[in-house]
Amino acid sequence: MLTWLANAWSLSCKFTKFGAAAVLTLLGAGSALADEAGGEASLKLPDLSQVSFLGIDGHKLLLFGIVICIFGLGFGLAIYSRLKNLPVHKSMRDISELIYETCKTYLFTQGKFLLILWVFIAVVIVMYFGWLAPVQPVAVTLPIILIFSLVGIAGSYGVAWFGIRVNTFANSRTAFASLRGKPYPIYSTPLQAGMSIGMMLISVELLMMLFILLFIPGDYAGPCFIGFAIGESLGAAALRIAGGIFTKIADIGSDLMKIVFKIKEDDARNPGAIADCTGDNAGDSVGPSADGFETYGVTGVALITFILLAVKDPKVQVQLLVWIFVMRIVMLIASAAAYFINGFIANAKYGKADQMNYEAPLTSLVWITSVVSIALTYVVSSVIIPSLGGDTSQWWKLATIISCGTLAGAIIPELVKVFTSTESRHVKEVVTSAEEGGASLGILSGFVAGNFSSYYIGLAMVLLMSLGFLISTLGLDNQMLAPAVFAFGLVAFGFLGMGPVTIAVDSYGPVTDNAQSVYELSLIEQIPGVKGELKKDYNIDVNFERAKEMLEANDGAGNTFKATAKPVLIGTAVVGATTMIFSIIMALTKGLSENVNNLSLLHAPFVLGLVTGGAMIYWFTGASTQAVTTGAYRAVEFIKANIKLEGAASASIADSKKVVEICTKYAQKGMLNIFIAVFFATLAFAFVEPFFFIGYLFSIAIFGLYQAIFMANAGGAWDNAKKIVEVELKQKGTPLHDATVVGDTVGDPFKDTSSVALNPIIKFTTLFGLLAVELAVQLTASQHSTTLTHILAAAFFVVSFFFVYRSFYGMRIREDAGH
Repeated sequence: MLTWLANAWSLSCKFTKFGAAAVLTLLGAGSALADEAGGEASLKLPDLSQVSFLGIDGHKLLLFGIVICIFGLGFGLAIYSRLKNLPVHKSMRDISELIYETCKTYLFTQGKFLLILWVFIAVVIVMYFGWLAPVQPVAVTLPIILIFSLVGIAGSYGVAWFGIRVNTFANSRTAFASLRGKPYPIYSTPLQAGMSIGMMLISVELLMMLFILLFIPGDYAGPCFIGFAIGESLGAAALRIAGGIFTKIADIGSDLMKIVFKIKEDDARNPGAIADCTGDNAGDSVGPSADGFETYGVTGVALITFILLAVKDPKVQVQLLVWIFVMRIVMLIASAAAYFINGFIANAKYGKADQMNYEAPLTSLVWITSVVSIALTYVVSSVIIPSLGGDTSQWWKLATIISCGTLAGAIIPELVKVFTSTESRHVKEVVTSAEEGGASLGILSGFVAGNFSSYYIGLAMVLLMSLGFLISTLGLDNQMLAPAVFAFGLVAFGFLGMGPVTIAVDSYGPVTDNAQSVYELSLIEQIPGVKGELKKDYNIDVNFERAKEMLEANDGAGNTFKATAKPVLIGTAVVGATTMIFSIIMALTKGLSENVNNLSLLHAPFVLGLVTGGAMIYWFTGASTQAVTTGAYRAVEFIKANIKLEGAASASIADSKKVVEICTKYAQKGMLNIFIAVFFATLAFAFVEPFFFIGYLFSIAIFGLYQAIFMANAGGAWDNAKKIVEVELKQKGTPLHDATVVGDTVGDPFKDTSSVALNPIIKFTTLFGLLAVELAVQLTASQHSTTLTHILAAAFFVVSFFFVYRSFYGMRIREDAGH
């Protein structure tokens, strides 16, 4: 793998030298503008202490927020410690530790890869904040901005690492809990793991942003926020894409063996089983953790940037900034409170029950959190901003706009369940179709579910955004420019009003999935005298069949709620992108005073940008799926050649690690092609024409939204159709099961690779585009001509196109031995 990384880096260097040389041309051409700092470089935070809240100045008030963050970290660590100390049989613990060790190997490789990718963005940050728009003194500010870009990457990477450690504790503990024959512990253990990750993630993110806000001088805190956001976007994009490719290579490779060899789910003799478990963590734990961290941070940075650019009164700026951060703190409190309330209700209702609907307490958790969060939003807003710029009515209007987003965070999961739950008529339609028409009709019915879900979820988002817009017309324009844009940003912010809980229900899925695998791979049923051992050591009268049935049923709930978080995160990317794009518009129109007419269908470059964005979204979908296809082919090829069904109880560790190596190799190759293509495409389109680029950003957001919703929910429908056949119909090993397995493998890259990675890709492109388009504008101004800018755009596009071409033709399945 190290050899491959070196070769990959060498290849990328060869084909990016041309683009890099073009980038360096900017240094000389733009140096004339070194004294004209603007855009992101001119973002200066006001003095927070100039406004009092409850008799305390804003700076001191937010210092209390650090204390809350520390409590949040303590909450997460306390649950982590509790999970670690839960009882577990050695056979199960050994499997979960093996999974963790393979995850560690994967993450170490990814960490090195992230540092390579960071070099690309570091070059542009140095150019922009070091030469073209320096923040004085450069010797001090530039290293700090670069450090915060690394801090952003480290944050995404760190919470991802914490996520896999927690989940690999929880998977074996959940599997062991099933032996007791009661469903409630099987539900509560994965949820505890999810809340531990959610509270830790949000607390770390908020702590980092509070540090910048409170302790970095206001003259360059704004650029530090931008650097931090770009770093965490890069980390999230890389971990989401590579993790999504890895997990689906392993999943498909493992699942297809059920059809080829007629073996059971997670058969210990299958060398792909351990890789599949590793993939569950690499894709469904690492990816979502990094993605959630980035989403929470970037949405906040977008609002901070808007406030600094659109609000002219420094005191109103302070009021809004402090209010935004106080609301973030309140979200932590609301999630923790709702978790305990829901836990008390669920324990009373299901604690001693022999049967339970695993989805029911998860649904109630989401709604209780939503209600608590909305109530606290109104109460705290009335106290923090009773008067905003002299207007005593704005507190409830702003609280209502945020609540639209919080409500979306509860409504969208309900809509997702309509198309992906095991109780869904759409999912049952997939099963019915497959009964007579096999995989073909089952796949078509999944397409139907995905397409219909895009309609309903899209309209729900439009409705709630429209409500936010209407409220923004009630006097908010007296406080700022473009109040509708601020309203959309607040709706995106509200999407995250249940941040820890959203992460918790998303993390529930990989634990339930892994728990099934740990149970089977532990071979606990085959251990001599195990029933007596369990009775003696744990006082358990075990029923192995019941344990497996409960784990499978809980996995269906995990699949559903894993699906519910995806549209929420992609929704924030789209709604929040509007706020981030506003920063570019403000710079290009000099505060909406000129060139505003270029933001219309009458300006051809703007229209062409709208068309171009769709092309990139569909290419990205194809490139990420191609990486999965080729990798899965190689994994299947290896497994079929090396699986030993006779005379072996389990696959060798060496064979299992070889499958992990195959998954990692193709995940890295796919990620390298995609990142470099996206990076240079962003530069190329920013240099074509500024308003072309704005159209492009809007386009990737809108196309990306519907493509992601469609793919995520179609994949979720195929996944749970298989679960119905396995759990309710009990038809494993039948032609119907084979048909739904095929549908599930088609849906794997849909729901867990391409769709989920669109969120960080959109945000990274938009954030990085903030710098790229200003580089282009300043270069054009310094040259008094667009000639050089267009030459550079062509150069960047050539580099991007090469990697677009390579993402298929360099990733094709080859029959030769030298693959």
